[in-house]
Amino acid sequence: MPLLCLAFVGGVWALQLTPHLLLFSTFYAITYLALSLVLLLASVRLIQKKQFRLKLFSVFLRISAAFILGFLYASTLANSRLSDELSHANEQQAIAVIGVVSSLPVNTERALRLDFDVEKTLTLDVNGKPLHVPRHISLMQYQANFAFSAQENARQTKLSQNQQFHAGQRWQLTVKLKRPHGTYNPHGFDFEAWALSENMRATGTIQSNADNKLLQNFVWQAGYIVERLREKTVHRIQTVLENKPYCAEISALVAGDDSAIHADNWAVYLRTGVNHLMSISGLHITMLAGLAFSAVSFLWRRHLFGKHHYLSQLSLSIPARKVATIAGFIVALAYSLIAGFSIPTQRTFYMLSLLGVALWSGKNISIWRVLPLTLLIVVLIDPWSVNVPGFWLSFGAVAVLAYAVSGNIAQPHWLIASIKTQWAATIGLVPVLILMFGQTSLVSPVANAVAIPLISLLVVPLALLGSFLPIDWALQLAHTIFAGCMAILQYLSSLPYATWQQATPPMWAVTLSLIGVVWLLLPKGIPLRWLGLTLFIPMLLIAPNRPSVGAMQATVLDVGQGLAVVVKTKNHTLLYDTGPKYSAQSDSGSRIIVPFLRGEGIHKLDGIMLSHNDLDHSGGLNSVLAQLPIQWLDSSIPLDTLLGEAVNHQPINLMHCYAGQHWVWDGVMFDVLYPTIASYETNLTDNNRSCVLKISSQYGSLLLTGDIEKEAEASMINADSNLAGDLAVDLASDVMTAPHHGSKTSSTSAFIQAVNPIATIFTAGYLNRFGHPKPIIVARYEANLSEIIKSDTAGAVQVNFAKPNTKNPQKINITQYRQSHPHYWQDAD
Repeated sequence: MPLLCLAFVGGVWALQLTPHLLLFSTFYAITYLALSLVLLLASVRLIQKKQFRLKLFSVFLRISAAFILGFLYASTLANSRLSDELSHANEQQAIAVIGVVSSLPVNTERALRLDFDVEKTLTLDVNGKPLHVPRHISLMQYQANFAFSAQENARQTKLSQNQQFHAGQRWQLTVKLKRPHGTYNPHGFDFEAWALSENMRATGTIQSNADNKLLQNFVWQAGYIVERLREKTVHRIQTVLENKPYCAEISALVAGDDSAIHADNWAVYLRTGVNHLMSISGLHITMLAGLAFSAVSFLWRRHLFGKHHYLSQLSLSIPARKVATIAGFIVALAYSLIAGFSIPTQRTFYMLSLLGVALWSGKNISIWRVLPLTLLIVVLIDPWSVNVPGFWLSFGAVAVLAYAVSGNIAQPHWLIASIKTQWAATIGLVPVLILMFGQTSLVSPVANAVAIPLISLLVVPLALLGSFLPIDWALQLAHTIFAGCMAILQYLSSLPYATWQQATPPMWAVTLSLIGVVWLLLPKGIPLRWLGLTLFIPMLLIAPNRPSVGAMQATVLDVGQGLAVVVKTKNHTLLYDTGPKYSAQSDSGSRIIVPFLRGEGIHKLDGIMLSHNDLDHSGGLNSVLAQLPIQWLDSSIPLDTLLGEAVNHQPINLMHCYAGQHWVWDGVMFDVLYPTIASYETNLTDNNRSCVLKISSQYGSLLLTGDIEKEAEASMINADSNLAGDLAVDLASDVMTAPHHGSKTSSTSAFIQAVNPIATIFTAGYLNRFGHPKPIIVARYEANLSEIIKSDTAGAVQVNFAKPNTKNPQKINITQYRQSHPHYWQDAD
């Protein structure tokens, strides 16, 4: 049975790795189903034979059938979910809908975000039928002073004052929607995969100038009741702990709402390896269920319900173990629901439920039976859970701990047992953490030894007590204890070697390290267990190939409406611009750039060039400076106002970019073409003072243009026409990033002809509100016979300038990440 469960899960996982679903039509579904049934019937006949080989073959047939069934099950659900989609023609159209707020609304400094269950569409198509809108959508209500005109700001302010959204309310809203579409980069977060797993089939904004109205204050359904309870719980925590620094963490521990945790705090939790504790984890649920089990068992055994009370009679007829099991189950279920039923909570709840059934029935069930069954249940409910890192970390941690203690003959001392389990969890998860996050915490054993008892045994029970009962001091005490724990974590995080950062290793190296984990954790007494460490060596030492001398590799990251380019030579790395800032808790530096650099094995930057002072180009700088050492920063921003606190992260050499700056790295030349030094004394706009950088290798050149506009382009064209002058520039380049994302204020015909690129990369957000790139601008480049690449449809764009070989016969090879790493859930258009 465990093998069949694992085979079924393997089939589900295999489906998630396929690039397309086109082959899985009804015909193929029937074929796969018939094949699996034939295999099952054949295995039944063979299992009756006495020959060992036939029995072994029958097991193989059953495993194959389970795998095929898992694959078929996942493909059927995927086709069904993908069919509930928003038409391209209806994107960005005003659509009136009626539905229910289905989630805890989340406030940010820019908007209110909520999930919405659509019940009815009021807008009709040309045939008089309601437009199709997906059942589940995600909406944003933007606040005033963000991305709107003054008149629109007034409407937004009125909207935010008059409309307070709460979970479970039924509203009539006018919305503008998009299909799920996110940034797509190597080693980065896949928003479209997440949206599919959450069944969010469209995202959009609430229109403030429409007849939006509340229809019903609450819809009485189980899911909405839970979400309203979560909302009230978070509101109480925020009221009691108003303006306290770790209010968001307490909300995360009680209600699973970690959206407001500051990015700097997340960095501390990641560096110390305690990030698994910063939301409702399986450990918290297990401990609370255990406390409930122990308390009820204690009371039931001692008949502490009154001599003549009917419960006293029941205590004589029903064993304490069974009643305590029910109490533990109820507590685990309640806490899991408050948590939002994430994958770690699902895994823990189902596992506790299976163990509870065993206790109730009086049977002993091996953990190696419980774990595969739990795995199967989670995957049956949510086949896309296998795409989530938490899935592998949760089940991997339990499997490692179960394996580590399975060889114990006698029960060791509790201290020795704690040390052993912490060692097993730490070493066992190293391969998975490095594969998924490119780093593992070296101080994790110490940090968890401090944080687990403080948070799980003190902070969580006190926070729950204060959240559901009017006991303010319990919440305040929980915050005080957490603050003390945080002080210790911050110290551990500040240690120079708190984490090991590693490039994403190949799968064969990860597989070797997993074998090493199995060997290391063999029972005591087996010789040469330490040899398991040698199997970690390939994973820890293999580094990605760097360009050769005279060659370079440029990666234009997909950051949405913004720009971030990583340029690598043989021994150096430059970051040009740092992409946009999304919110106080999130920016492209932490979400895209740093994960990419770590995945590529880049632990420091030789330099950053920040083209100009605009949040879609400089918004990720703080996160980059906080997590990577930087030698120098070159920018057109006034040095005395250079992003304020950003330069306080580390000592850094600041300078202004200016035409004439020149340096050479590993045979690759870097030339700043613009602006001139004299321009810093004029009233140029920030866009027209963007740093323009040309990078020239032996095999081709790249021009990075920032947000320059017509005036700057004309200035460089004039300099280009006078190559003998002191400020002469050579604009001709093989590849370029389009100025200002393809706006009408840039990319004049004269400038395009002067650069004459064979490929032009437009960096713009999907259906961005500016309409970039403008069709007229794209047409100009096409008229110049330049290949057009758009980051919203291409994902990250990698340009290799290298010596031709049999594998890559061209000097310049351009790879679009969406084409090279496709998935069936990605939008084809």
